[in-house]
Amino acid sequence: MMLPKVSRFDMFDDMFDDHFFNKKDLSLMKTDIKEKDGNYILDIDLPGYNKDNISLELSDGYLTVTAEVEENVDESDETVNYIHKERYSGKCSRSFYVGENITEEDIKASFKNGILNITIPKEEKIEHAKKRIEISE
Repeated sequence: MMLPKVSRFDMFDDMFDDHFFNKKDLSLMKTDIKEKDGNYILDIDLPGYNKDNISLELSDGYLTVTAEVEENVDESDETVNYIHKERYSGKCSRSFYVGENITEEDIKASFKNGILNITIPKEEKIEHAKKRIEISE
């Protein structure tokens, strides 16, 4: 006899779930990275976010994308009682190593239909001559 699953309770999932590994965070800022014409192209899903609440910062070779969405709460309507709520509100960020030689001027970004598109030139690797390191006793 088939019975519908009444709840999402899974003993094994809940046993290994802790505050250091939040499963909800895995669904935020899903990113595809591809390489094309000497550039890296990042497509980051940010549905429900406004362009004005997304920021990009470059520091020490790391590009950090931060996005924030605030919950729309209508406190004047006291008759509303949420039974279940899944829409995210808050702040999230993600960092990507892009290289020490990349500048802010090199990075191009656009936001359309909930997708943040970032184009970063592929940094050329500098080949250094190999040097032997002596090990002392």
